[in-house]
Amino acid sequence: MNESAAALYDRVRTVIPPAEWPVFETDIEAILALKRTRNAVILAHNYQTPEIFHCVADIVGDSLALAREATRVEAQTIVLAGVRFMAETAKLLNPQKTVLIPDLAAGCSLADSITPADVRLLRQRYPGVPVIAYVNTSADVKAEVDICCTSGNARKVVESFGASRVIMLPDEYLAKNVAAETNVEIIAWKGHCEVHERFTPADIAELREAYPDVVVLAHPECPPEVVAAADFSGSTAAMSDYVGAQRAGRIVLLTECSMSDNIAAQRPDLDFVRPCNLCPHMKRITLRNIRRALERNEHVVEVDPAVADQARRAVERMLAL
Repeated sequence: MNESAAALYDRVRTVIPPAEWPVFETDIEAILALKRTRNAVILAHNYQTPEIFHCVADIVGDSLALAREATRVEAQTIVLAGVRFMAETAKLLNPQKTVLIPDLAAGCSLADSITPADVRLLRQRYPGVPVIAYVNTSADVKAEVDICCTSGNARKVVESFGASRVIMLPDEYLAKNVAAETNVEIIAWKGHCEVHERFTPADIAELREAYPDVVVLAHPECPPEVVAAADFSGSTAAMSDYVGAQRAGRIVLLTECSMSDNIAAQRPDLDFVRPCNLCPHMKRITLRNIRRALERNEHVVEVDPAVADQARRAVERMLAL
């Protein structure tokens, strides 16, 4: 194991066994070299696996953090280690740069749950009502709305209009959870995250019975009854901050599995209980296809110019708040 690889392994040794490290080492070294020669950076979502998140990513975070950081990138090439709507958002904010996604099939159940035509029908049904799109939507949908939001700033965006009611799409559970925190009436869509919708209050009850001292953190894409039964609810960034402020203890994160792994790598003093759910789309991104993306310049993300300006405006309005 050469010196640079050894230094990288120190970051993940608590979550990746030594016997598994050689499987990753060659690709990691190749990716580090390719980033230099390609003038490239890798943006990785919190749900990426530890060998990506801790060893090759230059910028990590939740959807809001990645959107903000995408505007500050100086490199000519951006590799988005995440799902397709995130890569589209990076392209919207960096129209002159090359944005790559390692696997075109890395989609999202929320983004797939709504179309531009659906948004236009909602506007007809509720004329004059502001329309907010979760970032977990396609660029085509973003182009039809007034502003975007993430789970980290949803309430702030909802209240920014000063309106008595708004439309918030496509995540029904996020909309309901935000509605419980504000006096604004929120008209919701019926989209659900296939990772978070599977958590139940019964899961939390079983956890508390098995681990009476456990602290339960739930993502706001979980059903409202799950959020109500948890000790804390917030975006992946908020959950990470919450855990970072904790002393030694037992934690469970009701979200995608790699989130716990990535925090555990930094906080070996905490005991993470892991009844997590895998996101099949996030897991389509691997070291091997990140390396291939940089070697072959694939897959280049493009946004139809006919929708790009409007979609960009919705994202930039969010970032300006």
